[in-house]
Amino acid sequence: MRHTHHGEHLHAHDGWTTVAIGTYQDGKSVHLHGEDYVRQETMVYDSEPEAVAEFHRQYTVAVRPGTAPLTRIERAAAEVLSAPHAEKPVPSTAQTAAPAERLSKMVPVYAADPGDHEALLNDFLAANGDWEKYRPHDETTIANHESLALRVEFLHEAAHGDNSWTVAAYESPVGERLWHATATPTTPLEIAEALLNSLASGNGWGLGAAAAVTNETLAEATRPLAKTGWPQTVRARLIEWTALDAEPAGVSFDTVAATKPNGSTDTWTLWGGNTPHQPTWSVRLSTHTPAAPAPGHHLRARLRPGAPETADQHRPNPDPPDHAARHTPTGESGDPPSSHTLNDRVLPR
Repeated sequence: MRHTHHGEHLHAHDGWTTVAIGTYQDGKSVHLHGEDYVRQETMVYDSEPEAVAEFHRQYTVAVRPGTAPLTRIERAAAEVLSAPHAEKPVPSTAQTAAPAERLSKMVPVYAADPGDHEALLNDFLAANGDWEKYRPHDETTIANHESLALRVEFLHEAAHGDNSWTVAAYESPVGERLWHATATPTTPLEIAEALLNSLASGNGWGLGAAAAVTNETLAEATRPLAKTGWPQTVRARLIEWTALDAEPAGVSFDTVAATKPNGSTDTWTLWGGNTPHQPTWSVRLSTHTPAAPAPGHHLRARLRPGAPETADQHRPNPDPPDHAARHTPTGESGDPPSSHTLNDRVLPR
């Protein structure tokens, strides 16, 4: 596209892959779908304004101006081509046998590729025999724990703006919902895996009435972000932490939603790419979602694409704990409280 066209006018992410619009030198405009070697023309237009208008109609708020960002393969190829001749790597047998290792480099986990979420769900169910699935519709898979108090819903072909994951816990099979979490289909695989692993580790059980978050428990929950040095800002009801790297990402905490532990409003939002209001991916958590205790732990981790680090090891769920216990977020074990990360802000009561 960069060599055979005048250029791409617009691009977007449709929830699964990159789409773009460009114009050939002969004046023909096209819609493009996919990345790298699977990119293909889906529509052809004689008029550039007509192509642009249709692109805006299809992808609405996801549309971005200019050329789409380079993919991992395109970046690796550009680095090789731009290197001085003496520095260009000489292919070896080992490099030919393992091209993925040759292209791997360290990236923030929040900038990693989405990966195969369907394979993640299948691996989770295969490793945890106390969960069973059924498929009420072609587009949806439901996974229930044998207690019938934990539930995962996976939408196989989530459209732009939809969530592919919805996870929830209940007091009992017929009780009130205690917490919920959602994730978009573009969420990096390791972050979605961390959410599922919290269920497999036994941290997902509903523990009865939940207490509102205090300054102390919030400081514990956001300790990984403070350790990493993500700057903190306060805007009205939101407390936000943003990444220092070139790749945009952040965590926001809704202080008003946190005062309603069993409410339906999202308390935590984890996001990456673009802007907080129109992110490439997002995960939204209620106050006492098991993944909420350390929202920055997996965001600050670093990994090699193709050889990702896993957050936790799968292990069977223990028996459900006493429902009289109280569920409050805690930070990483062994660390003393660190309330200074809140800048002495007092949560509304």
